[in-house]
Amino acid sequence: MESEHNLQFRLMSDPLAFYTSMLKDIKKAGSYIFLEIYRFRNDPMGVRFRDSLLKKCLEGVKVKLLIDSWGASSGNSFFHELSEAGAEITFFKKLRFKWDSFVKSHRRDHRKILVIDDEITYIGSANISGYSLNWRESVIRIKGNIAGLFKQVIKENFRIHNKYFYDKQAYTRLISFNGLEIIRDVPSLSYQPIKKKYLELINSAKKEIVIETPYFLPGSSLRKALIEAAARGVKVYAHIPKKSDVGIMDVLTSKYLGELAEKGIKIFFFLPQNLHSKLFLADRKYFVAGSSNFDYRSFRYQHEICLAGFDKNLVRQIINHMNETRKESESFNYEIWKKRPVIQRLFEWIMVPFRHLF
Repeated sequence: MESEHNLQFRLMSDPLAFYTSMLKDIKKAGSYIFLEIYRFRNDPMGVRFRDSLLKKCLEGVKVKLLIDSWGASSGNSFFHELSEAGAEITFFKKLRFKWDSFVKSHRRDHRKILVIDDEITYIGSANISGYSLNWRESVIRIKGNIAGLFKQVIKENFRIHNKYFYDKQAYTRLISFNGLEIIRDVPSLSYQPIKKKYLELINSAKKEIVIETPYFLPGSSLRKALIEAAARGVKVYAHIPKKSDVGIMDVLTSKYLGELAEKGIKIFFFLPQNLHSKLFLADRKYFVAGSSNFDYRSFRYQHEICLAGFDKNLVRQIINHMNETRKESESFNYEIWKKRPVIQRLFEWIMVPFRHLF
């Protein structure tokens, strides 16, 4: 069945396009601007966003920012003038160096959501940072009243920004909207709704699965599901960067590529720059898009958010995006992989015990 809603979707892959779009929408804001973001850097792009938010704040628009303290790459001083103008700026789980600091500090807010005036929502893969200008991303602009639900999601995460213990089931509750689903992850070994949605879609796929992710490190249950899907005749494709921004992750990912390729999963390396897009499509019908990577860390340790469901217009845009990605990619070569250097194999095995942390 198709979604019954009046939402308008626009998928953007070019960072200059969606940054320009975001800044235009911020300029038009008349009531409020809520932003939940992993990284808000002190660089020219970050300055443009900060100054645009400052202008709106001085005009009387309510501005609330929730920024991950680890990923921020900017501190209180960068936002001082904005804060003085009345903006509410909160850093998610500030780093504290105690005996249990690694356990607690490792759990981060990786979401990327911008909501404006109960009318405009942005959700996707991109941070506010100049380095994203050279990457291939996936950011969806949504026009329509689903924005109010995303606003509530951000407000809920404000409430637990400095908490370690809270009702995880309540904060991962599925939010439905006329055939669409807002799926949230919080750090948990038990409640992993986004991973469960992927497993559900992979196990029910009949024709095709396409995964696009910068970090491709599926756990045993996801690898098993992908291999079983390929065995029953489903075409399974994975689009990943030839070289991501996390070199250790590339080494660790390499260990599993041969096994997956041998079982029928087709892997494509994106060549021009880092592929930071996070998209999933089953049978050219059911999509998942948002902040979550296809790896252990996102599912276990991160606050993530995705939009999932049916929508012909958005699916058409995702298909076009994925086709463009593949045109600029090369196929994984299993024979070359088998001949990779011994030192690389050694590093792969060394990194396996730490695969949940990257």
